[in-house]
Amino acid sequence: MARLSYDFFQQDALDIAPLLLGKKLVRVFENGTRCASIISEVEVYRGEEDTACHACKGRTKRTDTMYYAGGVLYVYLIYGMYWMLNIVTGKADNPQALLIRGVDGTYGPGKVGKLVQLDKSFDAEDLVLSPRIWVEDMPEVKHYITLPRVGIDYATEKYRTIPWRFVISK
Repeated sequence: MARLSYDFFQQDALDIAPLLLGKKLVRVFENGTRCASIISEVEVYRGEEDTACHACKGRTKRTDTMYYAGGVLYVYLIYGMYWMLNIVTGKADNPQALLIRGVDGTYGPGKVGKLVQLDKSFDAEDLVLSPRIWVEDMPEVKHYITLPRVGIDYATEKYRTIPWRFVISK
């Protein structure tokens, strides 16, 4: 299948989230081996007004990548041990990203980061051109559910409870 294009990624995160479910995340490791996994769960983080989004405090050194045009990765470390895999979406200077929470039988964004062996060098990686990580098109998923996002107790109630987590269902 073909890689997803900039046109796909440069749409609004809420429009892309259900479309990203069922797509194939491909990672080629330094030794040439390849890991290909179906994306099964994503969370939307959308704009400076979203109090759960890193960009809610504006553009900083940490969040700069979120302000790029869609089609690059936003990667950051949490708890000093887990690299989070986010796909930047939308137009430039409109910070939004989709956190990849699950692929194939791997659930939890920290486990996803470990599976694909992320590190800081992946921040701002171009998904359209990268030789080591990309997303391939697959048939559209017909069945999914939406739920509140996880682990964002610091956000305002509106953004804690908004159903911006998308999960493949049977």
